[in-house]
Amino acid sequence: MTASATESRAKRTFTVRAGEASGDRIRLSIYDRLIGTIYTPRVFFYRETLDGEALRASLGRTLRDFPILAGRMKRDSDGGLSVLCDDAGVRFVEAHASVPMPDYGPRHTAKKGLERHLSHAMPFWVVDRDTPLFTVKLTHMRGGGSILGLTMNHAVADGSSFMSFLESWAREHRGLGYPRPSHDRGVIDALAASATGDTRTGGAHLTVMERGRKAAFMGRILRGSLGSVTTVTTRFTADELATIKATAMADLAGTEQWVSTNDALTAHLWKVLGALRDRPDTSEERLGLIADFRSFAGGAVPDDYWGNAVTNTRPGMTAAELRSRPLGEVAAAVRASHAENTERRIREEVAFLCAERDAGRFKRVMTTMALDSFDSTIAINNWSKLPFYGIDFGQGAPFWYDFTSMVVPWTVHIAPTPAAEDGARDVHMALPRAQVRALQEPSWAGRFHRYADSGEVFPLTPMDATPSARTTDMATPH
Repeated sequence: MTASATESRAKRTFTVRAGEASGDRIRLSIYDRLIGTIYTPRVFFYRETLDGEALRASLGRTLRDFPILAGRMKRDSDGGLSVLCDDAGVRFVEAHASVPMPDYGPRHTAKKGLERHLSHAMPFWVVDRDTPLFTVKLTHMRGGGSILGLTMNHAVADGSSFMSFLESWAREHRGLGYPRPSHDRGVIDALAASATGDTRTGGAHLTVMERGRKAAFMGRILRGSLGSVTTVTTRFTADELATIKATAMADLAGTEQWVSTNDALTAHLWKVLGALRDRPDTSEERLGLIADFRSFAGGAVPDDYWGNAVTNTRPGMTAAELRSRPLGEVAAAVRASHAENTERRIREEVAFLCAERDAGRFKRVMTTMALDSFDSTIAINNWSKLPFYGIDFGQGAPFWYDFTSMVVPWTVHIAPTPAAEDGARDVHMALPRAQVRALQEPSWAGRFHRYADSGEVFPLTPMDATPSARTTDMATPH
């Protein structure tokens, strides 16, 4: 590992390298390119103070197995994108704060002011530039404790891959082994080889937009980044979740249907958020369910594949049906939608995307889940099995994890809690400000937590944080 440092009065900036450059050029897949060059943030809060020098050393060693993160993005002659594994390096900023560590949690999230704990890279200044694809900012708090803020370019990794890298780094730091990742993007194009029928059949939840419509969508995103959307956080306890699932299963008694806890929670959120939207009875309500297709691609995409490998399904019903159907029936619809994810379906989807790329229309392809997020779709990204609270660099696990406020409304992230074994969930929801004002009324907290004992209700915590347009979590698969 090599690291160079630039000194300043308030902080030090290093470039961390693996110390070896393969010179390989990894061509990004259609799923990498579908996401775009935005950056996704992850921020971890530790009670103990982390050792910056040791972190830089272990990061450099880990980059030998993740050379794409130390590379730079390049434009290919045919208009595609690749990453040149030239070991140009990762930016690592180490800083000291003059304030103590706040006691963050679901009642006091870190979203307001979180940007200062990140080292930003401009998403529109990446291709053919000396812009790092991964950045680190380590902030030491007065009196002890450290905040580790990370951004990764979404075009190189989805949420699962992001976290697998952090797990690998943490294990390397502690002198432990970890599985080596596969960076072979060729497995994605190969999925299309056995697709059957018309390539258009794979585009059920994808659309090729007219340029004007895409411009209008990006304008709405910009307005969200300027503060028209607020992220609200609440916690569902294990006992509350058990009651939600039991209620759903009771509704399905005699049908021989089964739903999981996550199915039941997702159905509950869909019903409550649908009521909050208060759309006319005949309006179509859609639920965007994001899924990692490594698990159902029939072994064609290995478990250790490192990149973007996500799709989505969209169950739907009218607003009147969503309001009137029992929780169990809605949960069964969620379960059935997950079951639509099959090897055949993902092969057809890849074939559609490859055909659009080859026809020169790929830049205008977008998921309908994202496009309809302002009107008819609530997007659910369930991160509850990701190891946010397992990233231990030898000083203990983080006591809180957070990310910047989302800019696309009606986007929901379900996350584990610090005591992951307790089975609780933290739920982050991006909502328009008009709906956030409604949440100030106790009746809405009662709707979200109708299955909880009165003594364990967590308030809905809105944060009036304005996210940066440079680093955002959009309504796209993570």
